[in-house]
Amino acid sequence: MTRERAHSAWKSAEAIKTISDRVIGIGPFGVGLDGLLTWLPGAGLVYSVGAAIFLLFEAFRAGASLGTLLRMLSYLGIDALTSEVPVVGDVIDFFWQGHLMAATALQKDIEDKHGAPDDVPLKKRARKKPRSKYAH
Repeated sequence: MTRERAHSAWKSAEAIKTISDRVIGIGPFGVGLDGLLTWLPGAGLVYSVGAAIFLLFEAFRAGASLGTLLRMLSYLGIDALTSEVPVVGDVIDFFWQGHLMAATALQKDIEDKHGAPDDVPLKKRARKKPRSKYAH
């Protein structure tokens, strides 16, 4: 796995985070296409599954660990399944930031193996401090 490919996947994950869950950000909360499209029958599920497949493709491309892939699948699975519950599921899906959590898990995995892309400011990185192999 090349560092360039992993960093490309990191940036793709950042784009999905923003588009899916942070187009409109209010403090720690945000809404993106995933939450907005949930109110249109079928559109939310199509977007959610499409974005999930793209994120998982990027994770495979970046050589993400099995643990990261399973974590991402759980976040994305909850995101897709809540879309199928009438009304209450739409409300949950509006606030559940599954794409953001899955993308952040992928970015942390990439940063642990390859570091963050050089042109990404510290405040945008998934890990604010580098992990030490010797930390307890």
